[in-house]
Amino acid sequence: MRREDIADISAFVMVAEAGSFTKAARHLGITQSALSQIVRRLEERLDVRLLARTTRSVAPTAAGERLVARMAPMLRDLETGLTELIETRDRPGGHIRITSVEHAARAYVLPALARLLSDYPEITVEVIVDYGLVDVVADRFDAGVRLGAQVEKDMIAVRISPDIPMAVVATPAHISSHGRPERPESLVEHRCICLRLPSSETLYSWRFVAADRETQVRVSGPVISNTAELMHKAAREGLGFAMLPADMVAEDLQAGRLEQVLSDVTAPLPGYHLYYPNRRHASPAFRLLVDALRYRA
Repeated sequence: MRREDIADISAFVMVAEAGSFTKAARHLGITQSALSQIVRRLEERLDVRLLARTTRSVAPTAAGERLVARMAPMLRDLETGLTELIETRDRPGGHIRITSVEHAARAYVLPALARLLSDYPEITVEVIVDYGLVDVVADRFDAGVRLGAQVEKDMIAVRISPDIPMAVVATPAHISSHGRPERPESLVEHRCICLRLPSSETLYSWRFVAADRETQVRVSGPVISNTAELMHKAAREGLGFAMLPADMVAEDLQAGRLEQVLSDVTAPLPGYHLYYPNRRHASPAFRLLVDALRYRA
């Protein structure tokens, strides 16, 4: 169906339901003669008479009644949908899907959502935790959250956090039994809890910086995981050293459940970024989400 067919059918339905060209023309803001020509054009195109006209009244024919019965509900649904869309523009709402790594979701996304959603209860945000590098377009996400260095260059990236301080930790009992590493390179001789990077299937190398020189240490050990939460649990169980976000282990360090080593040379991770494809006509809800997550130093 062509665009002009929809417009002409809509005009015909209005005439049929009003029972008057005059009333329908007034509602549409056009002249009575122009409206009559529209209906006549539709009848010629369909090769069927839709309206029975007299000098006093206008009524749909049997074919016209069938067309009204079929099209009027569809046109009303269309009008309702457009009205709701315009209202949404002024009153933000809708469903937004985000893919995020676990730590970013807990430390930065959820606190921002707590503030946003209390002000805009008609917005729903779905957060899917995944450590892989997700194609947000192919997987039908509105946006993703990853470390800045992981974001593809063709994406719009908005920083949502400062750089992430990291900590190498183990239980006091483990350090007492296996010793304390005095320099990063000595970690290869220790039992470590490793992170498997799903995108490359390799183990994450631990980064250290001393005297402006970066060192990457490929550690190994009895536990390999793809989530920071499980690595944290393994460290607390005394299974080895783990490199984790400092805020994740802050309470354990304060309580003495874990001890930090190599604190003066452990390098931070680059901050998290919200990334998404170009959105020339982004919804008001999505724009509010971006603004709520945006990092302000």
